Amino acid sequence: QVQLVESGGGLVQPGGSLRLSCVASGRTFRYAMAWFRQAPGKEREFVAAITWIGNIYFADSVKGRCTISRDNGKNTVYLQMNSVKPEDTAVYYCAAAARLYSDSYMYSTTNAYDYWGQGTQVTVSS
Repeated sequence: QVQLVESGGGLVQPGGSLRLSCVASGRTFRYAMAWFRQAPGKEREFVAAITWIGNIYFADSVKGRCTISRDNGKNTVYLQMNSVKPEDTAVYYCAAAARLYSDSYMYSTTNAYDYWGQGTQVTVSS
């Protein structure tokens, strides 16, 4: 069983930056780790993912503004987002997938992930 705990959310001004962290309770170095987000009244959507071999994927909406990284020694995955916009406002969730997918599209789907954190609220507003 893996437990995920996110942190780093809060209020950010438009154009600012944020860094989210997700700490896993178990050894997840062979897991794909991802960030999703869910705005009020909307479905949960993919933000970014990183596999255990270092393949990285981003949603088009954040490409060029986000980086995702992981520290396997600390069982932690990070999401750095720059030039944030009001439309980035959402609850951000960390997710972990135990399986390896040959189709990279799978990493952008909620069904691919076995474990989820409780989420951290990010609000972008002046």
